Amino acid sequence: MMLKILLAAAFGGAFLTYFLGKISARLRNFFAVLVSLAVLVLVSALYGKPVGDISYFSFMGFPFVLRMNVLSWFFAITIAGIGLLAVVYSLDYMKGKENLDYYYFILLLINASMLATVVSGDLVSFYIFWEMMSWSTYFLISYKGGKARAAAMKYIIMSIVGSLSMLFVIVSLYEKFGTLKIAELSSAMQAVSAGYVFFILGMLSVTFIVINAFWPVHIWLPDAHAESVTPFSSVLSAVLVRKGIYGLVLFMYLVVGLAGLRKLSVGVVSFNLALCWLGAITIVFAAFTALFKDDSKRILAWSTVGQGGYMILGVAFGTTAAASSGMAGGMFHVLNHCVYIALLFYVAGAVEYRTGGIRDLNKLGGLIKKMPVTFAGGLIGIAGLIGLPLTNGFVSKWLIYKTLILGKHPFLAFAAFMGTWGTILYGYKFIHNIFLGRLPKEYENVKEVPLSMRIPIILLSATVILFGILPGIPLKVVNAIGVSFGFNSMNVNVWGIASETGTLNTINIFAAVLSGGIVFFLLFRAGKKSLPVAQDDNYAAGFWIPEKYQYTADFYAPLYKITRPYLTDFADNFFVWISRVFREFCEGVRKIYLGDIGYYVLYILFFAAVLLIVQTRGAIW
Repeated sequence: MMLKILLAAAFGGAFLTYFLGKISARLRNFFAVLVSLAVLVLVSALYGKPVGDISYFSFMGFPFVLRMNVLSWFFAITIAGIGLLAVVYSLDYMKGKENLDYYYFILLLINASMLATVVSGDLVSFYIFWEMMSWSTYFLISYKGGKARAAAMKYIIMSIVGSLSMLFVIVSLYEKFGTLKIAELSSAMQAVSAGYVFFILGMLSVTFIVINAFWPVHIWLPDAHAESVTPFSSVLSAVLVRKGIYGLVLFMYLVVGLAGLRKLSVGVVSFNLALCWLGAITIVFAAFTALFKDDSKRILAWSTVGQGGYMILGVAFGTTAAASSGMAGGMFHVLNHCVYIALLFYVAGAVEYRTGGIRDLNKLGGLIKKMPVTFAGGLIGIAGLIGLPLTNGFVSKWLIYKTLILGKHPFLAFAAFMGTWGTILYGYKFIHNIFLGRLPKEYENVKEVPLSMRIPIILLSATVILFGILPGIPLKVVNAIGVSFGFNSMNVNVWGIASETGTLNTINIFAAVLSGGIVFFLLFRAGKKSLPVAQDDNYAAGFWIPEKYQYTADFYAPLYKITRPYLTDFADNFFVWISRVFREFCEGVRKIYLGDIGYYVLYILFFAAVLLIVQTRGAIW
């Protein structure tokens, strides 16, 4: 009953929000927040209350089934939480823009569709809600028009390829087993051959790798994130893209299961290991591509690509001795990424909001005193993204590194470390060029963003720290997910994880950091009083560009000059080539259809003459 109410509130609230907007903008905004809050409360109330298969509708003879387990609850709570913050952030950020009834309707519809996919207990409803999510996303990416339409088109073409692959799998499963209920498929798949398991997972990997934007099908994501309005960029990056991880985990560990996955191992080669290498390539490629971007949202977009690699590195080690910590690290990183990437998009959006749309890092700087809350959010978000101690990202990365090392995969571990080094470099660039250095004259009157935009920044910043100091709160849920798939339970406590191969205790880290901070403070106080100097009275370790206020602008230029020949996005070039060939083919076909009826009559006569000749020759022979 609760799941039915949840979907009714989510979908009904989206449609009602649209119609209320025709009456009053304030009423629409209030109701959008109310609906999002109600959805979050309903999902929260389902914690620890698994729900078995409930049939609630029938479509062409296929029953629609609802169910809730710990995996679906984990994703549902992140969708509901980020969805609510996106709506709150939109109240001031989107004020004054056109078609806001449409905007809030589509935003709530996307949130509702994502929720519906994670509580679907059959593949028909899963597919329908997946398509609803995909097309709604297309409409909202293209909201601003112009370049946004091209970005949306790139997204939907890639999404259609993935959807067709999923549809092919659904037809095959129904033909083989006569059912599309996930629980029944899970039992039936235990008796099939390794070849069929590989076929199912291979086809579904296309679907979920596309939405998760792994290399080499990542090409849609940077443009889509950069051209979307910022509140939706946060939803897109934080939760919608990670539906790819949900799909992979669902089918790998719930439908196929550990026994089925072990069938796909031949010596040292396995399906899981192939995914791990794909994740490793994605991490390194995305990290060092982000390093040379100057658009704040494009940096975060490429970060989103790379962080997905860490997730799959963790969850794909499901058949190794370090499976439990890998699954925990990968799933915890999903949640952590949702938190800090949404936070960073809100920071970028706040700066964009106050500076008149500026996202070029070389045109910003010195905003720390003008926007202290936004700066604090950006600093905490970058710390979480890097994985510094006492942030949530540290715990999940620690588990992933531990898994790779214990699993005896040094090259994968090195790739993960390289990704972190790249993250440090572009994270420093993000914070430095926006908030530090000299303040441009045109931003001397900049103020902090309105309260509705500060609230999400403050809450997400607090969450990054909370889950870094008390990781046991989310890890208990993450551990339960692994146990439900057949992994060994971990010894989780509120401060971390205890094990024979290494104990994580964040209270010790907290005590060490606090003690070090106190010592540093005392030494600082004991020193000479600092002397105020002009902001430009400092050493700049980069290129001096007079026309730009930021003296250290483009300070990665030497590295870029060295690596430029090797940074070509071959995957993007390949897809561009395919699109060009296809367009030229279509242009050739168009020359046949000129719109002149005389030509069409001539075509018909020519075709009739060919048929007559063929028949005449047949009669002669």
